[in-house]
Amino acid sequence: MKIHYFQRYHSKENVTTANTMLLLSRLYSYSSDKFFRFLKSEYFSDRFEPEIVFTLQEKSEESVPDATITQEGFKIVVETKMSDWFHSDQLLRHLKSFKEERNKVLITIAPELMAKDKKAKFEEQLREYNENHDYPVIHINTTFELLAEAVQGVIDDRDYEMQDVLDDYLNYCYNDSLILVPDSWKWMRVQLAGTTFDFNIRQKLYYDDIDRGFRAHDYLGLYKEKSVRAIGRITDIITAVLEEDGEITYSVEKGEIDDNKKRDIAIAIEDGKNYGYSLTKTRFFFVDKFYETDFRKTTPRAPMGSRVFDLTQVMGVSELPDTSVLAEKLKSITWG
Repeated sequence: MKIHYFQRYHSKENVTTANTMLLLSRLYSYSSDKFFRFLKSEYFSDRFEPEIVFTLQEKSEESVPDATITQEGFKIVVETKMSDWFHSDQLLRHLKSFKEERNKVLITIAPELMAKDKKAKFEEQLREYNENHDYPVIHINTTFELLAEAVQGVIDDRDYEMQDVLDDYLNYCYNDSLILVPDSWKWMRVQLAGTTFDFNIRQKLYYDDIDRGFRAHDYLGLYKEKSVRAIGRITDIITAVLEEDGEITYSVEKGEIDDNKKRDIAIAIEDGKNYGYSLTKTRFFFVDKFYETDFRKTTPRAPMGSRVFDLTQVMGVSELPDTSVLAEKLKSITWG
């Protein structure tokens, strides 16, 4: 059974805030250098020294912001919402949380960015506030997805512990609808498939633990021998739980299920035994076809777990071609 780092099955904003702060504090504990790289890349232009205090529900003069991240010389105030439900009067009260810090940042986080008119109204009020203070407050409006991507940007394949923490945070965000998924069409998830590669190609499916988190994606890439060797477009995603009496309980997350897919799942469960896999709680990804490709990794070592790619950025296009064409074009592109 997978151990989760983040609380599940709660919808209150304080749980959302706590989980997000836990992600950032875990990054800081894992590597203060990578944490400050995260701050520098997303929010600041200068590097700061360690000793940061993570605080939930810190009382200021007129409000209680969800969380603060504090260090001598700078302070970050965090306000999270389950939707774009920020109010200027509350955000203005949060400004009382700042004292004489030289670097002040107010971060508002929700599943979606603030509406343009709402953001413009608050930032005009913030501009008037800053005119009367020596050190201005910078407002950063972001989403849970963008924050997770920023963390992903400062860790690499060898940061196994942090990759696992980030995967679980993403899983939590998807389960609680904190990440919206309208752009799944352009994402490819790459999975290691050394021992099962031939089976995956033949059966046109890939399987993974049911508790593994992932961002929504329409393409699946299979990695072995230093390269993504096959790519397919996902048609169906089905979870299968093998009960004690031998019966299988199915749940459709995308597409549909029929007798052929049930048969393929049963075949996969039996085939997995050849590699020591016990597929009792499994998510199955079905593709229309896996197309041969050679999307080669130029840096040493295989990726740990999964990697996701924005194929529009990889290809330098705004629309993606058919999967067969996509597979052919990836043969001339590398990644690190």
